[in-house]
Amino acid sequence: MQTHYPEATKIQLVQDNYCTHTYGAFYEHLPVETARQLRHTLEFHYTPKHGSWLNMAAIEFAALSRQCLDQRSGTQQRLEHEALAWQAKRNAAATKLSWSFPTEKARDKLKNRYAELTKVTDEIKLSDH
Repeated sequence: MQTHYPEATKIQLVQDNYCTHTYGAFYEHLPVETARQLRHTLEFHYTPKHGSWLNMAAIEFAALSRQCLDQRSGTQQRLEHEALAWQAKRNAAATKLSWSFPTEKARDKLKNRYAELTKVTDEIKLSDH
């Protein structure tokens, strides 16, 4: 952080809901002072478990892997050429994703989480003072 964002007082980090993405992980893997500094500088925002943009990115990478990277390319230049050709073909086909987890279902499933998230945010704010 000090290298890339030395003047930032708060960095908002959007990430998936993977269980290791917690403030507690800082304390498990870093010195206490470093962990404390990160905890007070980084503000976590989690994407929904179902249908997030991260899921879309993972689906695209999986398709790239299956459809293009499943063979030996030989050189970096050849790999880039093949990946760009795959991308052009996929874009030309206007490939779309169809979510099976609609917004209404997500809101219903996550309604209890809003109170939880508000409570955690309030606790963090109180501990900062």
